[in-house]
Amino acid sequence: MSDFYNTIIENNKKWVESKLALDPNFFLKLKDTQSPSLLWIGCSDSRIPANEVIGAQPGEVFVHRNIANMVIHSDINMLSVLDYAVNILKVRHVIVCGHYGCGGVKAAMSSRPVGIIDNWIRHIKDSYRFRKNEIESIQDENERLDRFVEWNTKQQVFNLAVTSIVQQAWSNGQELSIHGWIY
Repeated sequence: MSDFYNTIIENNKKWVESKLALDPNFFLKLKDTQSPSLLWIGCSDSRIPANEVIGAQPGEVFVHRNIANMVIHSDINMLSVLDYAVNILKVRHVIVCGHYGCGGVKAAMSSRPVGIIDNWIRHIKDSYRFRKNEIESIQDENERLDRFVEWNTKQQVFNLAVTSIVQQAWSNGQELSIHGWIY
């Protein structure tokens, strides 16, 4: 086996041992049920691990990740996660979390093709074209990216709010709050 694979296996063994040392029933409890109060929709970026950045334990957060924390009404994966979280798990909060330095948002701001991801970030590219003059008026390149990351997060929160899943939950009086965060 490669050193990379061995390292992953060894790290997993250490993690299991540390969890069992604190609570011998840790994995038995996880096996039986999950009852998260939160759905996290975040970026796939490896620097933003949902559970860690909010101090949550396994079983406390239901997570959906994709490039640039997108909420797209034709994305059956995201809609399935949202539906399960809202209608089965009965989460009370949904956080859409963007992050500064997002490569997906940066790619959407560029006219250079980046491959298959261009199809995914098409919605952000369209939004950028509508706001290009406003964004480009910002002199500092990092500041431009930061502002557009913030705008993208707001747009994804709006997209979430208008899904039929969220609208139906609110119509039924279900306690459900949606939030936009930037990391």
